Formats: sequence, structure tokens, C-alpha cells
Amino acid sequence: MSASTTTTTAPAVLTAKALLLDMDGTLVNSDAVVERCWRDWAVSHGLDPEEALKVVHGRQGYATMAILLPERPMELNYAENTVMLARETADTDGVVPVGGAAEFMAAIDGLPHALVTSADAALAAARMTAAALRMPEVRVTAESVKASKPDPEGFLMGAAELGVDPADCIVFEDSAAGIAAGLAAGMRVIGIGPRAAAHAPTAHVHDLTSIRVTTTEGGAIELRLTPEAAAPEAAAPEAAAPEAAAPEAAPAPAP
Repeated sequence: MSASTTTTTAPAVLTAKALLLDMDGTLVNSDAVVERCWRDWAVSHGLDPEEALKVVHGRQGYATMAILLPERPMELNYAENTVMLARETADTDGVVPVGGAAEFMAAIDGLPHALVTSADAALAAARMTAAALRMPEVRVTAESVKASKPDPEGFLMGAAELGVDPADCIVFEDSAAGIAAGLAAGMRVIGIGPRAAAHAPTAHVHDLTSIRVTTTEGGAIELRLTPEAAAPEAAAPEAAAPEAAAPEAAPAPAP
């Protein structure tokens, strides 16, 4: 199976051997916390909060800081990211599941899948717990990788952990960085929510209520997207950010 970057505009049935799931914006709606924390950070550095929020989603914090403050030493980004992770982990006010997330996670229980998130392990646990969602047994978190999304390392690692060829995996993502990472890994990508539509995922749904999970006689995972869900939504694109601004370096240790 080969990846496609054409957004689906008709009823869609996709099959895969494994599913790779982003967390924030895909399974968990954490926008309230993310916006609170990053608005405060932007203001403290004399930056426009609205412009900062355009590049926050999908990336590890140190990589976002490197884009917004390109002249600043990376060591300061790692240090401030440690503080940011601690604040985000402690703040779960407003963290809720994305529509249909609980049912979707129940439907894929026992099927090959992994969480691939830019959060560290502590933050992932806090948010999945706050949203009352089951934590996948296979997880690729910030500590696991050297490079932040849009680098495909995390998704390739998730596929390897599951023992599945990247071309046989489907990624679930909401952000520009995450969609780019999934496509760069040679995988198909289902975009979730309003942010995703502008970034040419393989298919797009409003939320997880629009996806029905079954298995084929041969054991493959079959995903059926409803026609209205598969049509792309109008959404303001996230600002294009220089991908090279996030160097391949180990993230700061989790708090």
C-alpha cells in the first residue's frame, strides 16, 4: 500500500495492519491548556500569542521555541521546555476526549496500534487519564525520539515497535507537523478535526465518531469513513514554519 496526499471527498474505506495515533487534538482535546500555557510564554518573550499558536500544535516544546526564537541558544529552549512540560502536566483543566475517542479506543483494543505523541510520558499519562481514555500499550513519547515532528522518526519507530511495514500503517493526526511527519514516513494519514483539513491528509474527518472500525477475513483493520465526514472542511491553515528550525537533538528530560 502506498501513501497518498489526496484528501478524500467521497465515502472511503481504508485498510491497514496497524494504526498510529497522535494524542493532542486527535484523541484528547487539550487546546484550552495548550493555549493558556503558550500564550503566557509568548507574552513573556514579547511575541504575538496568536502567531505563536500557529506553530505550537504537533511539535515538541523545544522545537516550537526554536522556530519562534531562532537566534536563541538551544540550551535555553530545553530548559524552558522542562518548565513548560511541568506546567502542562499539572494543568488538566479543560482536557476532554475528542468526540468518539472512547468508543474508537474500545473498538481498536486488541488490534495493532500505538500512541505516537510529542508529549513526554508524564504529560501523556496526565492527559489520557484526564480524558478517561485507555493508554495504548505501545507508546512513542518525546523521550523516545531525537527529532520532533514533522520529522517522521516517531511514526517509523511506532511501526517498527509493532513489526509492521510503514506502508501498511495509517496515522491519525490533527496538526500540520504531524500530518507532514506521517506522510514523510510513507504512511497514509487520516486528519482529525478542523486544523487537519488544510494540510492534505489522505482523508479527513470531523472527529472519531465518523470512523467505524472492523476487521477483514484476512485480519486487516478496516476503517469506514462516513461520506459527510470524509469531505474536507474549511479551516484556516497553520502558518508554514521552517522545518529545519527544529534540529535533531535529544529533548530535555521529562519533569
